[in-house]
Amino acid sequence: MIVFETKMNEWMNRQIVEETNPRRRELLQKGLGHGTIEFLRTVWYPAVGNLDHLYAEWEVRDFGNRYRYLDLAYMPKGAKGCIEIQGYRSHARDIETWRFKDLCMKQAYLTLDGWLFLPIAYLSIVEEPEVCKQLVLTFIGKFISISGASASQSLDWCETETLRYARGIMRSFTSKELALHLQRSDRQARRILNKLVNQNLLVVTNGQQRYRTYQFVADLKSGFTGFNGHP
Repeated sequence: MIVFETKMNEWMNRQIVEETNPRRRELLQKGLGHGTIEFLRTVWYPAVGNLDHLYAEWEVRDFGNRYRYLDLAYMPKGAKGCIEIQGYRSHARDIETWRFKDLCMKQAYLTLDGWLFLPIAYLSIVEEPEVCKQLVLTFIGKFISISGASASQSLDWCETETLRYARGIMRSFTSKELALHLQRSDRQARRILNKLVNQNLLVVTNGQQRYRTYQFVADLKSGFTGFNGHP
């Protein structure tokens, strides 16, 4: 994927140039691990289409004031998401006791500090990339404020609940499924879906009229603005 390689090189070079922390800059200059690169190449970029709001080897401090580094930090508009790529050999089979305890402590710290933690097994990236893509889309959806969209675009209860439903489900869905969830007619469900598609809050994933399916927008273009630089 020539396009991905170009985008990734630009993304990495930009982070190195902009980083003022010598510890993190040194890690970035060493390059990313194989698992992280494959995750970006196979899962994230095909699903999302960009590397916006992602920061590699992001530095945080735990309660003991120790430095820790996240494989990938996802921080749209100051939110805090952490993606960790778990290798089978290093994390499940041959891991030493002290390292296992430390990894658990790291995850506990991140959770208590308000980070949304998404661990991805390397084997899943290789064997189940489509499942990983759905996980990523749902992960991203957690950071889009439905209440903000509702206020700015005057969504009623059914429309807001449709977005919540679409954000939480791990696949595309039909108008009949939504009608059952909302306890409304299929015609009403279609009207709601068409409005949300027109507002770029949902996308049509299957355009066939009789079997049309819908999914939550995960590219942050629907009324969501990020930021440039660090939070």
